[in-house]
Amino acid sequence: MRSHRRSRLLAPLLLFPLIAGCFASGGGETEGGDGEGGSRLRVALAFPPAENLSPYGADATLLSRLGVTEGLTALDANGSAAPALAESWRRDGEKTWEFTLRDATFQDGSDVTPAAVAESLTHATDAKPAPAALAGVTLSAKAQGERVVRITTAEPDPVLPLRLSSPSLAVLSGKAYVDKNRVDPVGHATGPFELTEVNGATSATLDRFDDYWGGRAQASGIDARFIADGTARANALRTGELDIAEAVPVAQAATLDEKTRRDTATTRTTSLLLNASSGAFKDAGQRAAARAAVDTSVFAKDVYEGYADPSAGIYGPAVTWAEGKRTAPVGRAEAEKPGGATVNLATYDNRPELPEAAQVVKQQLEKAGFKVKLTVREYSRLEGDALAGKFDAFVLARNTLLDTGDPVAVLASDYTCDGGFNIAQLCDKDVDRAVGEAEKIADTAKRQDAAMAAEARILGSDAVVPLVHQRIITGVADSVQGVILDPYERTLVGTGTRR
Repeated sequence: MRSHRRSRLLAPLLLFPLIAGCFASGGGETEGGDGEGGSRLRVALAFPPAENLSPYGADATLLSRLGVTEGLTALDANGSAAPALAESWRRDGEKTWEFTLRDATFQDGSDVTPAAVAESLTHATDAKPAPAALAGVTLSAKAQGERVVRITTAEPDPVLPLRLSSPSLAVLSGKAYVDKNRVDPVGHATGPFELTEVNGATSATLDRFDDYWGGRAQASGIDARFIADGTARANALRTGELDIAEAVPVAQAATLDEKTRRDTATTRTTSLLLNASSGAFKDAGQRAAARAAVDTSVFAKDVYEGYADPSAGIYGPAVTWAEGKRTAPVGRAEAEKPGGATVNLATYDNRPELPEAAQVVKQQLEKAGFKVKLTVREYSRLEGDALAGKFDAFVLARNTLLDTGDPVAVLASDYTCDGGFNIAQLCDKDVDRAVGEAEKIADTAKRQDAAMAAEARILGSDAVVPLVHQRIITGVADSVQGVILDPYERTLVGTGTRR
């Protein structure tokens, strides 16, 4: 079994028609701005930087959502690999791909060359922990001529173009790599907006990068604020302090004018994860009892007030092919009577609905006979303990296609013995076997079938209880146009975003 190292909450052969919603690629929205002018955008993000804006962890999506970074490929509206810094690619044998680069410039003025791209990808492969998109993958990148990067993997990787769209594999110039432990994206990326100042976990300043290959942005820059409190984000939008506020809490949606709120179906599922390796839920019968105790029907209607869809599985309705291929859970244990031990349930408050969802779970488990202690913290203060298995249960909102766009990748990282984001601490030989078989398949339809077979095994373990499939509410001022409503939550502003 290949090792699947750490994946964060932060997956041309898998062409999935996933999405119902509006989505546009940041590079292709417009060919130019409005002269030397253009107003600055005032944007609030929900998650403050947790790792000094390293592209290799949870901060990668902060950089991509602000239009700072990009990779060789991007995801289009159908979930397919689309050109970004690479204008085309082809497969050369089972283990090698060749990517032809477009003419592009780094924000520090140097050219995007095959050697620079190869160096950037090499740094990503050497990072500890490994970026989510490289979980279980070993690759090497080399320049070939003036325009081609040749990438070879240790094992056949049929989804490599999709994998390279991950925000954690953004291409940066050589000057970004300060040392082996630190990557500095400030002024060293390729996107339409350049970071010029970062004020810790409070705010950041970005200016338009005029030499962007996709055309000059219409906004002259971005003043970004990191506001973890969802009510504060909504209030700032309503009072005119912000132009864009991401992840508006459901409870605040009604306080915004209908014209200023946009809800988007996403590939994000909120689930209850049960620690399968220690504590009360090490016993499969106790996990089955917890699963039976949870009434998932209340979450979409009550907690999310209609801005969500009832739970169907690990993949929700935004993954449109999944429902027709879903099969019943396999291998479920008989539910036992709760043993009476106190279980420590945890969640985070960056997504305001999660504490309420966790409170409902707590009440339902207690009604069934469990004793429950609830812990709520900001995500960056919780992740380490969660990954270390220090909680018995965890309510998590997880975008199943964020890391690579590949549905198998999230199963490998979250539910296999060597999975790097295995908060459920699940280690089941049948699950590992099912996921391993799915990873080997190149054919799109057959890979989907295998992913659903693996999902059935995972759900049968009762280590995960899907609760609800989220819709994300974005607050957008009346004066703003061109906000990118991305189902994958990778992008938010692009060259056509303006006010």
